[in-house]
Amino acid sequence: MNEEAPLVVVVMGVSGSGKSTVGRLLAQRLQLPFVEADDVHPAANRAKMAAGRPLDDADREPWLRALSDWIAAATRSGSGGVMACSALKRAYRDAFRRVGPGVWFLYLTLDPAAAGRRVAARTGHFMPAHLVASQYDVLEPLRADEPGMTVEATRGSQAIAATAAAAVEGRR
Repeated sequence: MNEEAPLVVVVMGVSGSGKSTVGRLLAQRLQLPFVEADDVHPAANRAKMAAGRPLDDADREPWLRALSDWIAAATRSGSGGVMACSALKRAYRDAFRRVGPGVWFLYLTLDPAAAGRRVAARTGHFMPAHLVASQYDVLEPLRADEPGMTVEATRGSQAIAATAAAAVEGRR
C-alpha cells in the first residue's frame, strides 16, 4: 500500500460475511464515500445468480472493470473510499491495487455453515444460499503480502469497523 495515495478500503469476503454492514460503518467512521459492489453488477449477473448459477470470470470481468474504475476515480479525486466487494481472488485484488495504490483490504472470514445460514436468513437479495459454496470454491484468502487485515466476521460489525478504523487511521 502506498502511504501517500488516498485510502481505498475494500471490505472483502464471501456472501453473508457482513461486508455491506461493516463497509458502511467503516465509511462512516472514516468519513469516506461508500460503494456497494453488488449494486454495480450488470443485470445479467444478477439474473444468473438469482437463477442459482454461479458467476465465472467472464461474467465478473465487466463488474470488476467498473469497480476498478470507481477505485481509480476515488484515487484520482483524492477522496478515497470504502467498497464492499467479495474480491474472492488474488487476481481481482491485484487489479484493484494496480489502479489504486492506496487500496487496503479488510477480509471478513467466516466458516461456510455460518455464511450459508446468514444468506438463507436474509431477504430481498439476489444471491441464493446454495451459491455460497461456489464462493468458497474460488476463494483465495488474503495473503500476508497483501495490504490489509483478516478479521473473524462473527466479532460484531461495530467492533470490526472500530478495529479496521484504528488500523488505517495512522496512514491517512
